[in-house]
Amino acid sequence: MTTNDTDFRIGLVSISDRASAGVYVDQGLPSLQEWLASALTTPFVVETRLIPDDQAQIEHTLMDLVDVAGCHLVLTTGGTGPAPRDVTPDATLAVADREMPGFGEQMRQVSLRFVPTAILSRQVGVIRGKSLILNLPGQPKAIRETLEGLKDADGNTVVHGIFAAVPYCLDLIGGPYVETNAAVCKAFRPKSAQRSK
Repeated sequence: MTTNDTDFRIGLVSISDRASAGVYVDQGLPSLQEWLASALTTPFVVETRLIPDDQAQIEHTLMDLVDVAGCHLVLTTGGTGPAPRDVTPDATLAVADREMPGFGEQMRQVSLRFVPTAILSRQVGVIRGKSLILNLPGQPKAIRETLEGLKDADGNTVVHGIFAAVPYCLDLIGGPYVETNAAVCKAFRPKSAQRSK
């Protein structure tokens, strides 16, 4: 796939010892790609990686996606718990210029609506250069809920998903202007930051 400087580039990284070894089929990457296709109205290109729970390899992959492939946004899935092999947040923080704590806090708020063990998640959001890196959960349902948020039966937002804040964050760090399908996830920007169509 050819890219140019105006493309919105997204890196997707599924981190799992077993999926990367072929023990089972990875569900993280297809789930992320499906959600992004429904949520984004801005054209984008994707770089995908399926790697084991190895901190050095995760760090290398994140740096490669940002520094070499030029991804503006990198989403990881898997490896965010307290188990010894769960090192995704550690690797993410190791390559970060700045941490964005609100993303991890909100992801846990969404998940706590379903399971008390959400407090065991160590998901983080960070900035490296002009790129945003976010650690997402490993399960497809949880990925969607975390990105999109939760709505009641009438369609009113109960808990905001994290993706509503992603486009404006990208604006602020020098990334591309990204627009979303409001029916899936309405991007929030102050009026002064909105572009007329």
